[in-house]
Amino acid sequence: MSKFRKKGGKELPPISTASLPDIVFMLLFFFMVSTTMREVTYKVQIHLPEATELSKLEKKSLVSYIYVGEPLLQYQKTFGVAPRIQLNDEFATVNDIQDYVTSEREARAEDERPMMITSLKVDENTKMGIVNDIKQELRKAAALHINYSSRRRAER
Repeated sequence: MSKFRKKGGKELPPISTASLPDIVFMLLFFFMVSTTMREVTYKVQIHLPEATELSKLEKKSLVSYIYVGEPLLQYQKTFGVAPRIQLNDEFATVNDIQDYVTSEREARAEDERPMMITSLKVDENTKMGIVNDIKQELRKAAALHINYSSRRRAER
């Protein structure tokens, strides 16, 4: 009969770190792909008005933004201090809104077009005249689903 011996003095081998760079690069690649950067550089000052009854948008990929406010200081020499409309990264006029909505609609899939939302981010000190002009142009472009962006009022 053979004897079984316990080898208590045997150590565990060290952990292999050969795959560690692969894991690090996989994580880096994942975060590079999944992170979304702000797509629009603001050229207007926007201080959103406060509201109490807010609802959060479910699918932000279906939202097109129209920004309205005073131009930032570096643009005031060229464009003045009157409230201006910004579509994507460019200043625009009210007449450009229909083309903007059409191009945004064309960029969406056919089944997503009816669910498209136009969100107005308007500075709280902007007069309603320009907002009404924008709404009229949106109506002409058949963009009838409009959202007004605001910030939550601080509870007192």
